Amino acid sequence: MKQIENVLELSNAPDSKDYDNVFFIQVDENKCQQCGVCETHCATGAIQPRDGKDGPRTVVDPAACMNCAQCLINCPYGAIYEGVSFVDEIFKALKDPDTIVVSMPAPAVRYGLGEPFGYPTGTYVGGKLFAALRKLGFDRIWDNQMTADVTIMEEGTELVGRLTGKIKKPLPQFTSCCPGWIKFMETFYPELSPHLSTCKSPIAMLGPLSKTYGAEVSETPAKKMYTVSIMPCVAKKYEGLRPEMADSGFRDIDATITTRELAYMIKKAGIDFKSLPDEKPDFELGESTGASTIFSNSGGVMEAALRLAYEVVSGKKLKDPDIKAVRTHKGVKAAKINIPKFGDLSVCVVSGLGNTIPILEDIKKGKSKYHFIEVMACTGGCINGGGQPLFPDAREASLFRAIIARMNRRYNMRRVA
Repeated sequence: MKQIENVLELSNAPDSKDYDNVFFIQVDENKCQQCGVCETHCATGAIQPRDGKDGPRTVVDPAACMNCAQCLINCPYGAIYEGVSFVDEIFKALKDPDTIVVSMPAPAVRYGLGEPFGYPTGTYVGGKLFAALRKLGFDRIWDNQMTADVTIMEEGTELVGRLTGKIKKPLPQFTSCCPGWIKFMETFYPELSPHLSTCKSPIAMLGPLSKTYGAEVSETPAKKMYTVSIMPCVAKKYEGLRPEMADSGFRDIDATITTRELAYMIKKAGIDFKSLPDEKPDFELGESTGASTIFSNSGGVMEAALRLAYEVVSGKKLKDPDIKAVRTHKGVKAAKINIPKFGDLSVCVVSGLGNTIPILEDIKKGKSKYHFIEVMACTGGCINGGGQPLFPDAREASLFRAIIARMNRRYNMRRVA
């Protein structure tokens, strides 16, 4: 948990007005071994040698950083850390009897949280996650999977509207769940923003729902609520601070922590995670379907939206809800899905921001062949997000790449990514 210790030492939960000027990711130059692995995982060139040559790396400007933290999870020397943490603030809120603290965990967290407690990588620990949140003192446990289902209904309906011409917006339609991807589009391709789905991400829906509908049904004053987004993603901290995230009349998301930080909090509180019984989220905003669960993986948002679009357009029930043609682990995958009464729907699933550039350039030139495109900043999707546990096997692989990269530079060879 060394990364978490670094986070707490630099805890500086910023005011939302400062969010564009905050270094959510930064490099400890005393630990940097100048291997260059971080640069190979950065799609924007945000992380570079400070001296412009081959010295210690730094994030040169927060505007250039998409906050995806792929550099962090792939740094073989633990030199990259999160510059923003709400952990101390959350502990204070949990101790305040006048504050109703609401937890909002993402789908991928329940598949990553077990690893810091000795479970095999990828083990589902959702029941223990909910139990641990109650042990920590959270007053409400409302599940982000619930609003992932809402996202599917909204995004799938919007896609149908664009396909049928009832919604006068251009094709292809891009998914809009990933904050790293949204910032990338806004920063480098703002002219293509009309192609983005108008839907908020699941957590950006659950925040205002918590302080409106949730407050009403739980008979809790919204002004006393403190909402905590629990994410596999560092970029979600940036998203939560955006000034437009205040549709409830309050801050929709008061704080955001990563899976790593939640593991730290559980250990800090002395909770025996493995001995916890399985529990469920609170029913008001806690019910969900299997469609929301697959949001964790690259292709999951696409697959869930296509299920809805297929049935709405064709008027027929899918015999098999598994649309395996859009499932992938990395890179770019294109497919055609035949929908009765429409024909072939051309779709594309992309993970890794660098992989979006040729696709975006084709759209600018009017050459795109797609109707619907899913983009995730992290390779393989949220399950491999920058806020997930730092797996030892991944660290070893990254260290090997670092050694090769250093050898290549020393002997004037080609760098191996």
